[in-house]
Amino acid sequence: MSKQCRVVDEVFCYGTLLPGEQRWPFLAPFVLGHEPDQVSGRLYDTGLGYPAALFDRVGIIHGVRFRLESKRLSEALTLLDEIEGAVEGLYHRVFLVTAMGFGVHAYQYGGDLTGLIDLPNGNWLTHQRS
Repeated sequence: MSKQCRVVDEVFCYGTLLPGEQRWPFLAPFVLGHEPDQVSGRLYDTGLGYPAALFDRVGIIHGVRFRLESKRLSEALTLLDEIEGAVEGLYHRVFLVTAMGFGVHAYQYGGDLTGLIDLPNGNWLTHQRS
């Protein structure tokens, strides 16, 4: 009996890819649906207008889980890798399981940790509005 692997067609976003934020227009054309969710980790303010997430830390990161059009998944992930700096190594795409139990792609910070400001509430949007 063979097991079928489900293609991971969801991405967890916590910062500038969220609706209304600077990079949302890059993601929007690929989105079929979305739902608030959370992942384990720690969120930081880089001081440069975007957050940094480290998923190997204790804490909760609030964000949104987006279901992407499966026929355009490769195109979407290639574009996200490019705009998130995965090509240059600033962020890298990882696989995570959300608090609601969904497997997702997410972008973890890989840059210098010096000067990062911890966001204990794990929410970029409430931090931006405060």
